[in-house]
Formats: sequence, structure tokens, C-alpha cells
Amino acid sequence: MASHRRPKQPSRTRVTVLTATAAAAVALTSQTAQADPKPSKSEVKAKVDKLYHEAEVATEKYNQSKERQDELKEEVDNLQDKVARGQEDLNDLRGQLGSVASAQYRSGGIDPSVQLFLSTDPDSYLDKAGAIDQLSAKQAESLEKIQAKQRALAQQRAEATDKLADLEDVRKELGDKKKKFQGKLAEAQRLLNTLTAEEREEMREKEREKEQRASRAVGDRVELGKEQAASGRGAAALAAAATQIGKPYVSGGSGPSSYDCSGLTQWAYAQAGVSITRTTYTQHNDGTKIGRGELKPGDLVFFSNLSHVGLYAGNGQVLHAPYPGTNVRYEAMEYLGTFQFGVRI
Repeated sequence: MASHRRPKQPSRTRVTVLTATAAAAVALTSQTAQADPKPSKSEVKAKVDKLYHEAEVATEKYNQSKERQDELKEEVDNLQDKVARGQEDLNDLRGQLGSVASAQYRSGGIDPSVQLFLSTDPDSYLDKAGAIDQLSAKQAESLEKIQAKQRALAQQRAEATDKLADLEDVRKELGDKKKKFQGKLAEAQRLLNTLTAEEREEMREKEREKEQRASRAVGDRVELGKEQAASGRGAAALAAAATQIGKPYVSGGSGPSSYDCSGLTQWAYAQAGVSITRTTYTQHNDGTKIGRGELKPGDLVFFSNLSHVGLYAGNGQVLHAPYPGTNVRYEAMEYLGTFQFGVRI
């Protein structure tokens, strides 16, 4: 017969422990919620600015790798052309050697002294024998040329193989750097999405006001005529960049529909007939370095460990492509980070 004993009630001590544990869990959840509040608009802007800066650094590294990729591709193409031409030359040399061998074969295989003894016209034979000697010398020369060409081809093929391997490494590096700046931009966008539409519009309005102030300052400089351009080409580059005001910043952009910072400076100087390199990490070597007090309109100006470049526009203003989400515009130097130096092209 089954037992009908009453179930054992939980002890007072156990109830107390469970209640305390539940309370602690609720308190911990509450503390976590309080410890991770929605960031303020100013905090979001500071974080977004930092992410944009990091994205720009990654973009310039990407541009540097892209430039290296283009150089390697050109080197590989040139080497492959050399190998193709060298193979054609080798085939021609082999054809010449075959012609020499055929001529020797047609002369017969009898010992020369026996041929002389049997010849009815010794003088004619001696002439032919001299020609055969010349053919032998030509054959030896052809063999030497073939061996030299084969060695050169082997070296060129090995060099092309090494360059192709380097090119593949750079392509992988490009992919990694592209993912890096795209990740930074995506993270910045996620932060911006935490703001309301009104807050985002307020931020944009402040950017527009800053741009208008910079434009007025540049206009004052032109009106007063206090600063002459660094050179005719510097003036031409600055004027060309001014025609691109309003074009969007796009990582890797080099014009004419969009730009990143070094893409704009390279494009502007190209319009002035001057070829400069593609990235901030190389453009600083394209001219003479100067201090802030020596700057003139048209000079390149570099900021924040070579991660950003623009064109000095005078009166403390810079014409540049700032960062993702903005357009080519004038801006005061104090807003662009730590100034490093100027470069006069």
C-alpha cells in the first residue's frame, strides 16, 4: 500500500537564501542597465569622430597598398612581356642553329682529308671546306647565344614568379585594410543611429555653420589680398580643388565624382600639370617641408601623424575632403587635429 505522507516543506533558511538570490539578480540587472545608459549626443559625436579618424588612417594604408599593387602589376606585366619576347628570340636562334646543322648534313659525313683526296677539283673543295668551317663557327656562336638567352629567360621567369607572389600578398593585404575601414565606418553609423533624427540634423547644421564660417574667412583673405599663392601651380591646384567643393568624401576616391583627402590633393595638382603620389604617407616627400608660419595658399598641409592632408587656402583655412559623410569644403586648421608641417610642391 502506497504511503500518503505529506511532502516536506522547504525550510525557512532555504526560502531566505532563494529570496536573497533572486533579489541580488534583480539588483544586478538593474545595476547593469544603469551602468550602460544611452550615450549623449556629445559622446556619440566624440566616438564617431574618433572612428572616422581611424577609418581615414586605414583608408590611407589601403591607398598605399593599392599603389603598391598597381606598381607590382606593371612590373609583372613588363617582365612577362620580356619573357615572351625572349622566347621569340630563343626560337629564332634555335631556327638558325637548325639551318647550320642542315647545311653540315648536306655536306656529307666523309672525312675531310678523304674528300680532298677524291676531289677532282681540289681548289673547289678547299673553298667548300672553308665555308663549312665558317658554318661550324657560326653554329658555336649560335649555341652560346642560345645558352645566354636561356639563362636570361630563367632569371626573368623566376623574377616574374616572385613578383606574382608579392602581388598576391598585397591583394590579400588590400582586402584586410578595406574590411578594416569599412568596419570602422559601419560602427560609426551604428552610433549615429542611436541618435534621434532631430539630434542628427542638429549635428549636420553645426557642420554647415562651421563650413560657412571657413568660407567667409577664405573670402576675407581673398578680398584683403594679404597672402599670395606659393606658386603659379600652387594657385592653379587650389583653384582646381575649389571647383570640387560639395563633392562627397569616399574612402579611396580620387575624383572627379568623389575624393578622400589625398585623392583630392593629387587630383588638384594634376589639373595644374604636376604629378604627385597617391597617399599622405608619400605626398609629404613630394616637396619641401615648411613650418606653419611659412605657409602660403596652395601648399599641402599635414595633420595627425600623416593621416590627413589638405590644401592651405590662406587665413588659417584648409580646403580638403574631411571624412566620410562630409563633402569637400573649407575648414579652419584648428579643427583638423594636430598640425605637423606643410609641404611646398
